[in-house]
Amino acid sequence: MSQSIGTRRQLMVMSLPATIFTVLMIAFPFMYAIWLSFEHFSVGMPAHFNHGLNYATMVQDPEFWNGLEVTIELYLLSLVLQLLLGTYIAVLLHSSKRLWGSLRTLLISPFVLPPVVVGMMWLVILDPSIGAANWILGEFGLPPSSWLASPQWVIPTVAMIDSWQWTPFVALIVLGGLQSLPPSVYEAAQIDGSSRWHTFRRITLPLLLPTLVTATILRSVDLLRFFDIIYITTQGGPGNASNTLNIYGFRKGFEFFDMGYASALMITLSAIVFGAVLVLTRLRKYAAV
Repeated sequence: MSQSIGTRRQLMVMSLPATIFTVLMIAFPFMYAIWLSFEHFSVGMPAHFNHGLNYATMVQDPEFWNGLEVTIELYLLSLVLQLLLGTYIAVLLHSSKRLWGSLRTLLISPFVLPPVVVGMMWLVILDPSIGAANWILGEFGLPPSSWLASPQWVIPTVAMIDSWQWTPFVALIVLGGLQSLPPSVYEAAQIDGSSRWHTFRRITLPLLLPTLVTATILRSVDLLRFFDIIYITTQGGPGNASNTLNIYGFRKGFEFFDMGYASALMITLSAIVFGAVLVLTRLRKYAAV
């Protein structure tokens, strides 16, 4: 007993430097951002405490509310697309072992590509003049689209790009969940004469719910702070149609150099992400019961 306690103490002492370094690397930038959010601080000018004026300004800022609306709209659309398509692909691969072996590399390749590569690739594909997307529409007798240059289509287009990259990631998570389900349940359903759709709806989905919530949590963290693909493809345009909170905060900080207000925007976005993850984590606990 004493030997195991001594071993634990040694492990704690050995891991203490790494733990302190990690905490400082996370805590210091976050606490500094909170401090900046209560300061009137522009680059090149002295900072002074403004008694939370940044947050009061944010509540009255129409660009903030537009950014929040765009963030939520893009989050919900992308999440629904990725969960539906990812689950469908996972079920398809789970039912066909040969298909899984041949498509494994293709499934992994999109989400390991750098966002810069993905964004530039889709900029070329969706180019209104030379892009393949409008050429394909023309082959089917459909009118061309402005895609990323259209205020009506920019959010669905960005959601499609992100879903192309990250749906395989969701599919792999769901596939792992499917492979862990007990086969005896399906054998009993087959004996009872249950159809495939009835089995999927009554057995697979309820058992798969904790895995789906886990995939939702992982994708929610990225989708609520969506930045890279939008900045590469639209930079928040056209107008402010794709100007998410993350893009708006970046522009306020690094284009207009209002670091105090940008910090308030980012702290608010962090609170939204943390709240969403907290709610989904509790939902996962209930789903696992």
